[in-house]
Amino acid sequence: MAKIISLNTFSDLRGSLTVIEKVLPFDIKRVYFIYNVDNSIRGGHRHISTIQAAICIKGSCKIYTNDNKVEHEYLLDSPEKCLVLNPEDWHKMLDFSEDAVLLVLASELFNVEDYIYDKY
Repeated sequence: MAKIISLNTFSDLRGSLTVIEKVLPFDIKRVYFIYNVDNSIRGGHRHISTIQAAICIKGSCKIYTNDNKVEHEYLLDSPEKCLVLNPEDWHKMLDFSEDAVLLVLASELFNVEDYIYDKY
């Protein structure tokens, strides 16, 4: 089941620094980001083995998940929120704000055979 974790953030008069260290349940093998999204829905799949961590580092978006037991919609509206998606979490990303930048950290390199598009 997907879950939100809070990332450590240190703020002072100079700004904020958010750290991703020793909080993810996987080693990062791939990093990508999604931006300039119109009103499209992204994603629409789950994985065989890839775990992902999604962070909206600017703006906001929603991520709908379904693990065949629980359906939930998460609002990512702060770079301190990190949504961990397990392989069984069928997910779609939607309602991107105009300025949204969604950063995704993945446990595996891209492999087209790791994707399952069928909904539960």
